[in-house]
Amino acid sequence: MIVQRCSQIALCIFGFAVLLNAADAKPDPTPEQVQDIIKKFTQKETEFSIAREGYEYRQSSKISETDPPGGVYELVEEVTFDERDRRTAHVIHAPATTLQNILMTHEDEQDLRNIMPFVFTNDTVNQYDVKYVKRQQVDEISCYVFSVHPKTLTKDRKRYFDGDIWVDDQDLQIVKTYGRSTGYVGHEDQQFPKFETYREQIDGKYWFPTYTYADDTLNFKDGESQRIKVVIKYDHYRKFQFKTESTIKYGDVGAGSTAPQQVTPPPAPPTPPKP
Repeated sequence: MIVQRCSQIALCIFGFAVLLNAADAKPDPTPEQVQDIIKKFTQKETEFSIAREGYEYRQSSKISETDPPGGVYELVEEVTFDERDRRTAHVIHAPATTLQNILMTHEDEQDLRNIMPFVFTNDTVNQYDVKYVKRQQVDEISCYVFSVHPKTLTKDRKRYFDGDIWVDDQDLQIVKTYGRSTGYVGHEDQQFPKFETYREQIDGKYWFPTYTYADDTLNFKDGESQRIKVVIKYDHYRKFQFKTESTIKYGDVGAGSTAPQQVTPPPAPPTPPKP
């Protein structure tokens, strides 16, 4: 019968596709290989961190109270260099905050600048427990997924990242992070949202943070809760031409293709209604 015949063909096609996927699947690295991968990608991240210090860029941050509806916090900064080639940040847009139900703290400001665009370097790797999780595709990019958790929350109020990172298995650089910021805050009732940060290859070599998004509910100890949305855009990257140029040579650890690539971030959320 036609129905039976079609079913047989469909089953054959499905079985063939399963075989292809099994053949294309890459094996998980061995424990020894995992340690080597961690060493190599933290070295690449260290090189990227140094290279990023030579770039100008703009960071636009927006935090909105959505449920219950409230106000908005906005800040646009340009990171650039002064006449002495010293790195500096200029605020170019900072309207008065209209937040009604939450307050911005020093920790929140640190997170916007340093934790949400998380970079994992040789200087910070010993502060974290790093464990291999699995392989996973991010768009067309084959990645290693690692869980990253701080070993200790120090009383100097240092901020840490706590979550997962996706590392390109060719370039050995972070292309995506998902988690939350954390740190010792004493007896204060501070809550921090989970966020997702995407990177893109800006210069054909390094992956730069370009977009952070969070949509999470903060549950406070007094029983109150507040849903917020966070959108951060990092753009206008441009390599700065120093008056006194110096040459920095980087190793070829984990070198991959140089063709520009990118991870597609989710669509930008709609602008929340004004309170």
